[in-house]
Amino acid sequence: MTWLCLKDNALSGSQMCIVTGPRIDLAIGLIDRMKKLFQLKLGIIFDSRETVIELNNVRIEAFPSHHLDAARGLPNVSFILLDEADFFPVGQQQDARDVSERYIAKSNPYIVMVSTPNAPDRLFERIEKEPENTCLYKRLFLDYTYGLGRIYTEQEIAKAKESPSFEREYNLKYLGLIGNVFHTKDIDAAIEKGTKYNPPANVDQVNYYTHKSMGIDPGFGSSAFGVVVTQMSDKLIQVLEAEEYYRPDFNQMLSIVWSLLQKYGKTIGKIYVDGANPSFIRALKLQMGEDEDYEEIIKDCKAKKRDYEYEMNVIPVNFSMEHKSMLGNVKMLLERDGGYIAINQKFDKLITSLRTAVEKGEGMLDKEATSYDDVFDAFRLAMRMYFFRQKDDDSRTSALIYSFLI
Repeated sequence: MTWLCLKDNALSGSQMCIVTGPRIDLAIGLIDRMKKLFQLKLGIIFDSRETVIELNNVRIEAFPSHHLDAARGLPNVSFILLDEADFFPVGQQQDARDVSERYIAKSNPYIVMVSTPNAPDRLFERIEKEPENTCLYKRLFLDYTYGLGRIYTEQEIAKAKESPSFEREYNLKYLGLIGNVFHTKDIDAAIEKGTKYNPPANVDQVNYYTHKSMGIDPGFGSSAFGVVVTQMSDKLIQVLEAEEYYRPDFNQMLSIVWSLLQKYGKTIGKIYVDGANPSFIRALKLQMGEDEDYEEIIKDCKAKKRDYEYEMNVIPVNFSMEHKSMLGNVKMLLERDGGYIAINQKFDKLITSLRTAVEKGEGMLDKEATSYDDVFDAFRLAMRMYFFRQKDDDSRTSALIYSFLI
């Protein structure tokens, strides 16, 4: 940017914008780095405020991403830099892009977005997936191999690979930040156990002698749709299916769930569905031949002090009431006695969701920070069938896992 300002007078009278995340100190830091290019070598002192520098009649100003109103309506913008834009808060990412691209018709500026990849389905991955013939940007992918022998040694990279964040920080993977719910060693142990089985690719490979559960987190419109199927085998809970579908169609998702039910048959004992989507619950119950008037069944069972979950296969779950206990249950199943969960490495979205799961207090999952949170919600719904219980002859919790179907 400084070179463009000083190489000639072509940009004289224009403005350049640097957009950082919401912290103003990040914006100040970038301008300060520019000023030091001249202060340290040439002794030039700038008397402009800390977010502004002027070079050859070009005004360069930094803006935090949550105060972009000041960046609107500038008369002659020649350059816009969005720094670490994939880490802007979700609600500010699209606004930053919109503010930048509105200047294309006015002054046709350079627009440069630079970032380490953050979580899936955010600004950078969306741009990456845009068709070549319609994308506005020239996309450059610079992984760690470009720096080998230059800014990194082989030994430094070998050490960096020991970190769970290596793939995101050095290798362009959309993983999100490391979460605070599960330990990396417990997730790795589940993946290691996952090497001991193969998820069935077709109906011929299904084990019909195991109990299975299904968790469904229905989402439509701007939300994703998560589905997970598990089974108990060899005293381990094995994940058989785990997928998240982006912007799904209602009937398409109903068809996908039905195809899974056809694949696994009656070995799926219970189907746990987020109760926030009654229309999908009713449609699935009708397709399975269950009474769709489940609210009345629940009301009647509660009045008679019966467990309504024994009365139905498709079970609505109230997340607002159970989110904390379900998160705690998954944590216990993953961590206790070396873990009782096996996850085949093909289920990369589920693995990523576990690695990035962030709790923000009171057992509440931070959906913005957690990658693939819908498949994670489907997973903890499916895990609802499994629990520890007390031994009859011992006051300590049994180390064995039981489903309530056994």
